[in-house]
Amino acid sequence: MPAPSPLFDELQTLATEQRNPASAHIDTASTEEILRVINTEDHRVPIAVRRELPHIAAAVEHVVDAFRNDGRLFYVGAGTSGRLGVVDASECPPTFGTDPERVQGLIAGGREAVFRSQEGAEDIPEEGAKALEERGVTAHDVVCGIASSGRTPYVVGAVEHARDAIGCPTLFVTTIPRTDLEVEPDVAICPVVGPEVIMGSTRMKSGTAQKLVLNMITTAAMVRLGKVYENMMVDLQRTSEKLVERGLRTVMMVTGVDYDAADAVLDRCDGHVKTAIVMILADVGVEEARRRLDDTDGFVRPAIEAELRSEN
Repeated sequence: MPAPSPLFDELQTLATEQRNPASAHIDTASTEEILRVINTEDHRVPIAVRRELPHIAAAVEHVVDAFRNDGRLFYVGAGTSGRLGVVDASECPPTFGTDPERVQGLIAGGREAVFRSQEGAEDIPEEGAKALEERGVTAHDVVCGIASSGRTPYVVGAVEHARDAIGCPTLFVTTIPRTDLEVEPDVAICPVVGPEVIMGSTRMKSGTAQKLVLNMITTAAMVRLGKVYENMMVDLQRTSEKLVERGLRTVMMVTGVDYDAADAVLDRCDGHVKTAIVMILADVGVEEARRRLDDTDGFVRPAIEAELRSEN
């Protein structure tokens, strides 16, 4: 009889591969009981993420520094983790008006793996490093590995290559204890959510935790970069009817003008919500509003308040 492989022995000890006693009898439970078990376990996720806030904050600082120096953020993952990175990256341009190159998601197996599982693609660490080289990653960028188990070769290979060969800041999002993480990134984010309801199905609690963390990283970074005024998206791209109307509504809510007035001002500034807000609240033209936003690195509040300071 062949001896167990090293991977078999490793899986036995991984936090993400343990059995959850709370769901041991889920196969005989009613539908509502199944859902109750899942929901109860899901409640553990935000608590685990909250414990990692200092580390998430450190990650955000790396990302903000990179963006301010024309750097980029690269998510690297496989399976569910990779898809979550692709999703977060794809949502930044319409939400925050960023260049699609600014945040990118790399997934083992390439584009096809987003839609259909390509599990074997994750087993080659050199492929992770190769993916970074193909995207031209430099020391000005940030590479964030995402792997529930903390051991996915494609992800570990990419993070180690980014750290050792490229010299850029590295992050790692995983749901195993920090002490069990073998790779050494600059920042490790480790919300330990406990065993999954279905053993090893890390698309569940682990995936939810990773989604929350990625949301936090990009959202907080964009807030720090002036992409938000108060708590509203003001750099959104009007690429759909919904986003057109959201832009109009935002201008109306911030400035108090009616629909037609908001529409007229947005037409004058090519639909740019930030510029429209500054034009109305500071009572200036398009070019002056743009100049103020340039002077304040895109932050709306000081661009508006510049008029108030000049009057005092």
